[in-house]
Amino acid sequence: MLVLAIDTATPAVTAGVVELEGQSATLLAERVTHDARAHGELLTPHVLEAVAAAETTLRDLSAVVVGVGPGPFTGLRAGIVTAAAFGDSLGVPAYPVCSLDAIAADAARDADAPFLVVTDARRREVYWAAYDADGSRTRGPEVSKPADLDDDVRRVEHVSPSPVGLVRAAAAAVTSGAEPDPLTPLYLRRPDATLPGARKRVTTP
Repeated sequence: MLVLAIDTATPAVTAGVVELEGQSATLLAERVTHDARAHGELLTPHVLEAVAAAETTLRDLSAVVVGVGPGPFTGLRAGIVTAAAFGDSLGVPAYPVCSLDAIAADAARDADAPFLVVTDARRREVYWAAYDADGSRTRGPEVSKPADLDDDVRRVEHVSPSPVGLVRAAAAAVTSGAEPDPLTPLYLRRPDATLPGARKRVTTP
């Protein structure tokens, strides 16, 4: 089956078409641009270009897989809304995956010990999750200061999910035809904006 993979959890604007057969995922085409301010502008064109480069059509897609973070609000919303729109218009399921799990799915192919996946969370912090050597998540995702992470565990740092990694992370659900989980973004941070406190009472002398 053909799967459209999308991710906007990092500064990369990622879209690709992947052929999924069982647990085997083969990249047919991808379009990736590193620009944290262009997720909304470039994502749909990247999807259409990747589909054309794969020499297929949108109607040939069987599913959509989208990275849901952790990541910043604006980027995640662009990817999730786009994935939902394509899934709804094509009548195919849209599956959410943790973007760190997608990175781990690629990293585990060369891993022989537990490792951490670490991406930039800005504000001098990082998003991270811990994985076994086979790529199964054992902790996280969380947001922390880099100095708080275990220095004894190998880190896979500041990379972006690939279309193949995204599809591998969702392969079991996609191939089984399971009902997708809700496309819920992983922000991991509270909003910067806060409700104002009660107004101070003004008294007259």
